[in-house]
Amino acid sequence: MSGARRALLAAGGALATWPWLAGCAPAPAEVAGGWVGADAERGHALRDGRLPRADAGSARRCSVAIVGAGVAGLAAARALRRAGIDDLRLFELEDAAGGNARSHAMGGMRCPLGAHYLPLPGPEAREVAELLHELGVARSEAGRTVYDEHHLCHAPQERVFVPSVQADATAPGRWHEGLLPLDGAGAGTLAQLRRFAAEVAALQRTLSFAMPTLRSRWSAGLAALDAQSFAAWLNAQGYDDARLLAYLDYCCRDDYGAGLGLVSAWAGIHYFASRHGFHAPGDDDAEPADAVLTWPEGNAWLTERLALGLDDRLQTAAVLTRITPSRHEVSLEVWNARAARPERWVARQVVVCVPLFVAARLIDALPAALADVAPRLAYAPWLVSNLQLHAPLLDRPGPPPAWDNVIAGSPALGYVDAMHQSLRPVPGPTVLTHYWALGGQSLAELKAQRARLLEAPWTAWRDAVLADLLPAHPDLPQRLARVDSMRYGHAMIVPTPGLRGDAALAALGTAQDRLHFAHADLSAGSVFEEAYTRGTLAAQTVARTLGGDQTSRRST
Repeated sequence: MSGARRALLAAGGALATWPWLAGCAPAPAEVAGGWVGADAERGHALRDGRLPRADAGSARRCSVAIVGAGVAGLAAARALRRAGIDDLRLFELEDAAGGNARSHAMGGMRCPLGAHYLPLPGPEAREVAELLHELGVARSEAGRTVYDEHHLCHAPQERVFVPSVQADATAPGRWHEGLLPLDGAGAGTLAQLRRFAAEVAALQRTLSFAMPTLRSRWSAGLAALDAQSFAAWLNAQGYDDARLLAYLDYCCRDDYGAGLGLVSAWAGIHYFASRHGFHAPGDDDAEPADAVLTWPEGNAWLTERLALGLDDRLQTAAVLTRITPSRHEVSLEVWNARAARPERWVARQVVVCVPLFVAARLIDALPAALADVAPRLAYAPWLVSNLQLHAPLLDRPGPPPAWDNVIAGSPALGYVDAMHQSLRPVPGPTVLTHYWALGGQSLAELKAQRARLLEAPWTAWRDAVLADLLPAHPDLPQRLARVDSMRYGHAMIVPTPGLRGDAALAALGTAQDRLHFAHADLSAGSVFEEAYTRGTLAAQTVARTLGGDQTSRRST
């Protein structure tokens, strides 16, 4: 166990060692599939300046333009419409809204292309809680919130497969409940787990951690954590147990796309302290896995409902090429990919809901804060692969199939079962969504992984995913019908040391004249609560501003 888990620490850079990517071994039997989702060519055409500009005399007008229809952009549109502002346009580069929370379907089964769950919101996530009540996911009973069990993740929630140290087929390994099993753990491991749990609890009491993080009170204590990597902080505190470090590295890669060598200590602690803390397995006060909301299509269940009713206000396949603010309005140049023509729009206010590195390419005369922080941002690449199975897999010893299934010693994050939420009485065909965060442990590794993701053919990545799963599922090739893969070159911002407390990043959270930035990047972490809250608050500011404009016009 310790050897397998220890391997996780070194696995972030192991991509080049896969034999199929290196071209040193034959691929398994051919399996159909290909790349799906994002159109990388559109983004690269923007990056390279290959899109023509619109005629200045052909402008169309709206009160508010929203750039980017991910979670933040959809939240902004919802908040504006609730404030009575319908004269808006929401521009999205891709063919569908949702950003990193879009969906796919295989064999009639829905599956995610990105984000696949939402933790139950805490008291600071008021806007998210309101949305869940409106959608019928939550309701109030006798002064407390009750969640519809159809939306809560069904048990068993998570398990980890630990390969056997023996190299024979009679002892291939077994599944263990939870993601941090203690079989064979010594006293030293238990002591460090309990000390880390106590330290997280102490930091929860003495510092301000919140989800969304904009509701944290920034302090010298948080700044000290933010100034160093999580790996450096753990080392300074004397944490050297392989199981604990491997688990914490997994958590960082799962939430931030990169390992504990690249994310800040603030981010590593925030992962636990902003929600329910850290509980050492086996302790009397240890809690079961945190309750989460999930759907076969992942968080697309939420984004698809946010997009309902937008009609032609939502402009998909629309590539923003330039945003030019002026004293009284903002001009937007758009490449309409469906019609293959440039367009020009003019808006009174603009909500910028794209990643900050994209915004820095779009805006003429960059706000000083954006010009300052954009060159210092790092984004983790991800690979999300959906594997359609025509029959259930045979299972290894241990707990039964879970929603979240992790392979110990893997450089990837495991897979979720799209049909786990179904109420069917017997197992059958399903889709496994395999997640691979490629941020690694350093900026150099992150860049190299992104290049490999974009350059290696789909077949090489397909075979690497199969190789990752074969130790736990040797019968996978016989039950596999198709593999569709989604690659994200810049899936999520990495909370590198110093980013969360950066003054320039904080400044972008306030209005920049007629531009309002609203993206999870502003919170140094890409999670639903951050994006949704940022979009909602920015839209509320716009609504107040437009109301003030109307009052000013009437008075004159």
